[in-house]
Amino acid sequence: MRVLAILALLLVLPTVARADKLVLVAGGGDGADGTEATKAKLIQPFGVEFWKGTTLIVEMAKGERVRMIPYTGSLITIAGKEGVKGNDGDGGEGSKATFNGMHSLTIGDGNDVYLADTWNNRVRKVDLGKTGAPVTPFAGTGEKGFAGDGGPAEKAKFGGVFCVSFDPEKKNLFITDLDNRRIRKVDMKTNIVTTVAGNGQKGVPKDGEDATKQPLVDPRAHAVDKDGNLWILERGGHALRVVDAKGQIRTVAGTGKAGMSTGKALEAAMNGPKHLSIDRDGTVLIADTENHRIVRFNPKEGTLTAVAGTGKKGTAGVDGDPLKAEFNQPHGVIVHPKTGDIYISDASNGRVLKIVRD
Repeated sequence: MRVLAILALLLVLPTVARADKLVLVAGGGDGADGTEATKAKLIQPFGVEFWKGTTLIVEMAKGERVRMIPYTGSLITIAGKEGVKGNDGDGGEGSKATFNGMHSLTIGDGNDVYLADTWNNRVRKVDLGKTGAPVTPFAGTGEKGFAGDGGPAEKAKFGGVFCVSFDPEKKNLFITDLDNRRIRKVDMKTNIVTTVAGNGQKGVPKDGEDATKQPLVDPRAHAVDKDGNLWILERGGHALRVVDAKGQIRTVAGTGKAGMSTGKALEAAMNGPKHLSIDRDGTVLIADTENHRIVRFNPKEGTLTAVAGTGKKGTAGVDGDPLKAEFNQPHGVIVHPKTGDIYISDASNGRVLKIVRD
């Protein structure tokens, strides 16, 4: 009887509400290498990725470096020189290499980090499994232009490589070739480059048409989900588009004009969105950069909802409700594959944060 009474009491007691929480991961301080990550200095962190599940890799656009936060929590530079722009160092140690405005990174099956070396118009690799983290070329000659479809990646020409990411099986590396208004891919077995979306012209694509025969406004980022859908985010187009497994393109979110709202996705406005990733439930997370917020597109419901940020530029809100937080031009958003935590590159605030999910 006493056990029953206790159980009955537990059923009527109020439950403690839990909620998502925004916490600082790195940046916001003045510390150099070896400093605790949350006290270190980051200069425009754009891209974040996870190596072996526990090590965070961060690339910095104006900082011109690739840095690592291992389980110890201290920041380490693995490639690049602070504030030094260049296109040197292939074949040598990462610390001696130079880059020019990296905007994105991704990690392959092993230890290779693939970097969108944006203003050098190419993709380069850093091998974390070898001493000195050597840098090698992967795609692009470095000369700005459009050429090479049907041929080897290293001999192809690109015009502003803004985003790199793999499909879930890591069979293909997809590349956002912004100046050429195309999404291209490299087959990891053959090393052959092909175009999968965009015809090089500027314009809004027609729904239901072949993606390779349609224009794009200015593709800034892309992501591929488990069903083979290619999601394309357009900065100046203020829109999210998708290319299905059959190669047909359609617009799914955004009005095409700058604004800030949520609700029905095609009626909801974004402002200069610059990065996206696929969450574990198949929804699409978007860094709505000029609105200083993170939003979520739900393909099943056709809605755009707020995830983090008030829309006001600032620094407030760490250790609190993500929806009450302030950011300054977030350029990256990605989900940890195991924990589900959402990592945000709060670029102009020089920090990386994460949403610890309930």
